[in-house]
Amino acid sequence: MMLSDPTLRVWLYQRPTDMRKSFRGLIALVKQPLHEDPLSGQLFVFINRRKTYIKVLYYSQGGFCLWMKKLTQGQFALNEHGGLKQALSWHELQWLIEGIEIQQARYRKRYTLARLEAQSGLQSSL
Repeated sequence: MMLSDPTLRVWLYQRPTDMRKSFRGLIALVKQPLHEDPLSGQLFVFINRRKTYIKVLYYSQGGFCLWMKKLTQGQFALNEHGGLKQALSWHELQWLIEGIEIQQARYRKRYTLARLEAQSGLQSSL
C-alpha cells in the first residue's frame, strides 16, 4: 500500500462484504452501518464471506482511493470479534494483508533512545 503512516486510524468492517461494490457502495457502508466520515482520511477495510478478497477504502488528496487484493490460495486470517467494526493498528492491517494471525503475534519489549538515556542518567547519578 502507498500509505505507511502508523498513526492512521484503521477500521475493519466485521460483516462479509459483496466485493462487487465499488466506491459508492463502500462509502455508503462507511456512512450508514459504521457511522464514520469517509472523508476523514481513515482507512476502512472490507473482506468478503470466503475471506479471499480484501478492499481498503480511504480518502487522500481530493479523491477516494480503493486498494484491493485477491488471494489465489488460502484465506485472510481474520480475528472475528462480535460487533460491526473493529479498530486495527497499522501493523495489524499489514499482518492481516500478509496472512499473519493477529492472535498469535506477540510484541517484544523494545527500548527507545530516550529510555536508554534516562536509565543511563539514573544509573550514573546513583
